[in-house]
Amino acid sequence: MAERCRVIFVDDEASVRLAVEQWLGLVGVEVVMCASARDALAKLPVEDAILVTDVKMPETDGIELLRIAVRQDADRPVVLLTGHGDIAMAVEAMRGGAYDFVEKPFEPDRLVETIRRACEKWRLVLENRRLRAQLHGKVGIESRIIGTSPAIETLRRSVLDLASTHVNVVIRGETGTGKELVARCLHDFGQRAAQPFVAINCGAVPETMFESEFFGHEVGAFTGAVARRVGKFEHANGGTLFMDEIESMPIALQVKTLRALQEQAVERLGSHKSIRVDVRTVAAAKVDLLGEVHAGRFREDLYYRLDVAELHIPPLRERKEDIPLLFEFMASEAAALHGREPRPLADADLRQLLAHDWPGNVRELKNAAERHAIGIGSGVVSVSPAAPSSATPIDAPVRESLSAQVEQFERTCIEGALKTCRGDIKATMELLNLPRRTLNEKMARYGIDRRKFAR
Repeated sequence: MAERCRVIFVDDEASVRLAVEQWLGLVGVEVVMCASARDALAKLPVEDAILVTDVKMPETDGIELLRIAVRQDADRPVVLLTGHGDIAMAVEAMRGGAYDFVEKPFEPDRLVETIRRACEKWRLVLENRRLRAQLHGKVGIESRIIGTSPAIETLRRSVLDLASTHVNVVIRGETGTGKELVARCLHDFGQRAAQPFVAINCGAVPETMFESEFFGHEVGAFTGAVARRVGKFEHANGGTLFMDEIESMPIALQVKTLRALQEQAVERLGSHKSIRVDVRTVAAAKVDLLGEVHAGRFREDLYYRLDVAELHIPPLRERKEDIPLLFEFMASEAAALHGREPRPLADADLRQLLAHDWPGNVRELKNAAERHAIGIGSGVVSVSPAAPSSATPIDAPVRESLSAQVEQFERTCIEGALKTCRGDIKATMELLNLPRRTLNEKMARYGIDRRKFAR
């Protein structure tokens, strides 16, 4: 735990500071001791630490210290200690941004457990900030092809090298690895960026429509051809033609595609006029095209025309060090899209992300990030809705300790507000006068599922 965060502990009683310092030292927590709020305020700007403070202190008390600390950094967990508090003070402190409330005299295990949870939250806050700073600090291709693994760094360099040329490129990678993204980067960072980028999925075009889609047609070229149509080759003139799932292209069309590439010209169906085109091709394949050539399913001459250079995108399971950064980026985008506050990623969720093999690669990860951003599912990898919460019912008996009473009171208030607002989060925020992030954190902490109250 000492590696995860430090603790600023504030209490005007020397005996309490000494005892807490010994307790926390035994469990490996590094503590910065302060005898007053003034001492703590001098430490806050320079310490990446959570704050644990007594409430009753001379001069500036713990509640005022909480207000100042929250103004400086609303994400820093603040734990309050008091022997004089009551339910009203505790609830008010929670509304003011306190992370937790521990009643004095307290058991060492209770304090250590509270600090452990606060430290874990703070570690996640700092990690999310680091990831966001890493994303925001990137420009150019690093903001498009995201990752820090050696394989991704090599891929970015190769894309930039090839983008400055006009050679045809084949991109190989499993489904969902981001082949079209790489193709767009080859176009956007090259000399053809101002010209069209035209994409076509060879696996999604009916065989009877291939020739018309690629080369266009004249009026009356076939039944239903009531207007002239410009094909993909002609539309991409001066720019880039991206052919996804190139291995799905029928052999008959492979011959015509080869001719168009060799001649740099196309003929529309129903016309004998040759139209000059200047097109760079980027083809994507899920399989080894050379293997398809050896199997007789792909023309060798077209293969060598397309594959002047080749890029390989490794699957996500082979570059798991890229997962946290990718997930953070995609979850932040999804949160902004849906008008949600970004949700921190718990340590258990991160372990789940890294343990999963991601057969759907980045596309599957993006779906998981979106579910996480909007709060769907019981885990970041799960696709099924979360099971109904087993939170304590509203009429549960009150416990004896102050901290337990505070928790039960908060849970009751939140559940009661959700019931009144029929599960509407925005209305609940307004009723309780809570920021969205604070409400989300407390609902997650108490296992409250708003869907139970929607009707």
